[in-house]
Amino acid sequence: MADRDRDAQGRPRNSRPRDGLGRPLPRGQEGVPVTPDDLELPGPETLEMAQELLDRGRPFHAHEVLEARWKNCPEAERDLWHGLAQLAVGVTHQMRGNTTGAIRLIGRGAMYLRPYATAAAPARVEEVDVAGILSWADATVTALEDGHWIDTVVTLRQKASS
Repeated sequence: MADRDRDAQGRPRNSRPRDGLGRPLPRGQEGVPVTPDDLELPGPETLEMAQELLDRGRPFHAHEVLEARWKNCPEAERDLWHGLAQLAVGVTHQMRGNTTGAIRLIGRGAMYLRPYATAAAPARVEEVDVAGILSWADATVTALEDGHWIDTVVTLRQKASS
């Protein structure tokens, strides 16, 4: 078996370059920049960076940003960030042409987010538009199940009030 790439702590890491949808490229090819493994951002900055990546058609990289927050956030917010990361992976699968994976992951992401849409939410992250995201997720899953391609970008943040 070939030696795996490892970080300084000995954890497996894949240092191969990646394409815009996160697929590994052959060594020596030029890929797109990836999210650093040690990224730690506060919630608002995480949302801003992830939204920018989603808007640019880079949902895999948005997932990496959201996953970094998920791994470093307060316990009460963990499922929220996990759900957002799952949604981004679902969009990645959709863009790769894997409708079944997209339906499963967008549905799973919505499942993690639903408790945050209630009055008894485990935590509030005011910037996250949970209701809007759930509406998008439900409509997207329904459309994909009906065989329709969805070409919309999920909006993660609350719209600024006037």
